[in-house]
Amino acid sequence: MQPKPSNLSRRGFMDRSLAALTVGAGLPLWYARDLFAAEREREAEDAQARRRGPNDKLVMAAIGVGGQGTGIMKWAKSKPNVEFVAVCDVDAGHRAKAAHTIGKDCRQYGDFRELFAKEKLDAVTVGTVDHWHALVAIEAMKHGCDVYCEKPMSLTIEEGKAMVKAARKYDRVFQTGSQQRSDARYRLACELVRNGRIGKVHTVEARIGDNPRGGPFKESSPPEGLDWNFWKGPTADVPYVKEKCHYEFRWWYEYSGGKMTDWGAHHNDIAQWGLGMDGSGPVFVTATGEQPSKEPNTYNCHPHFAVSYLYGNGARLVTTSDGENGNRFIGDKGWIFVNRERIEASDPKLLEEPLPKDANRLYVSNDHMGNFMDCIASRKRCICDVEVGYRSVSVCHIGVIALRTGLPLNWDPVAQHFVGPHAEKGNAMLSREMRSPWRLEV
Repeated sequence: MQPKPSNLSRRGFMDRSLAALTVGAGLPLWYARDLFAAEREREAEDAQARRRGPNDKLVMAAIGVGGQGTGIMKWAKSKPNVEFVAVCDVDAGHRAKAAHTIGKDCRQYGDFRELFAKEKLDAVTVGTVDHWHALVAIEAMKHGCDVYCEKPMSLTIEEGKAMVKAARKYDRVFQTGSQQRSDARYRLACELVRNGRIGKVHTVEARIGDNPRGGPFKESSPPEGLDWNFWKGPTADVPYVKEKCHYEFRWWYEYSGGKMTDWGAHHNDIAQWGLGMDGSGPVFVTATGEQPSKEPNTYNCHPHFAVSYLYGNGARLVTTSDGENGNRFIGDKGWIFVNRERIEASDPKLLEEPLPKDANRLYVSNDHMGNFMDCIASRKRCICDVEVGYRSVSVCHIGVIALRTGLPLNWDPVAQHFVGPHAEKGNAMLSREMRSPWRLEV
């Protein structure tokens, strides 16, 4: 049966989409209209800048294809003219399942170095565990690949610096997977704050939740198909513990930073955006928290915590495990709260009144992976470029360092290291020794 001709006009589509944005996403009508206008302008600009023709393929591979890794692979695969030819993972089960998703001709690798030696690729997604992000992404850029890398961008500040250096040296497009930058609610909140809607901002809250408690867990033999030695990579050589691997790696400081780099990489990023600090950071950090267990093979991230940052403009960021997940910007004329479900303000008029025509408007992206693809074509920088990802995760890392040392620390966002009292102890944690043969080099 042939489908009936559609009588949906573009105007009708626009009206329904505006309704969805205003009701479903909680955006004021004026802002939904602005979004459509900005999106049309962006599409026109990118259409002129595209280098690939309609028959050209963007050849890609996915490195790290667990839950989120497979998710971003599927997201990239859904875009026009994208062809995935290979997957890479240290877990044979993960890579077989991901390869099945791609198709029978998808090639499988357990070592990313072999992948780059054998495949000619344009871009990769990196969805590995955190302690592999830097080494894999840098190797990809050395081989001429553009990179979509999951957040948190790096395990340490020194790794983040190296990733920025590599992206600039090899002139690569880099998108950090902090997808809230491509959420209209967060952009609206940050635009209103940056344009003085709530007056002078004195406090930003990043509410990210507690770390779990657990353990001690039993040591055992790795499951068949998992290369545990390769999974550990540059980290210490330790016996296999099921609760250290895959999703739960994030509750161990050896491999991640707990909620501070998990949700903190999202909400501290939004705080940076709203404060206009993408190229900078705080100047002081102090932290309090419930001490984690010191028993071996036990989750060792602080279960409950509050980290307070001071910026040079006098604003304070509090990243805490308390409260409803989301960001609250507080100024001397009101507050705005935003999360992935809603945006609200102390007075509805703060949201309902349109910004003036000469307002400071922010980078528009309504599709984080789509933005990556557009920038591969245009060679522009992504909305969450490597420098943005590095600066935001640095806020998380210095917070973790303050928690773990229990010391108040002065941070120099220009020199990108600690200064003043306790600087030596803080700076000793900006990098980590890597297990041979792995080295951080650009």
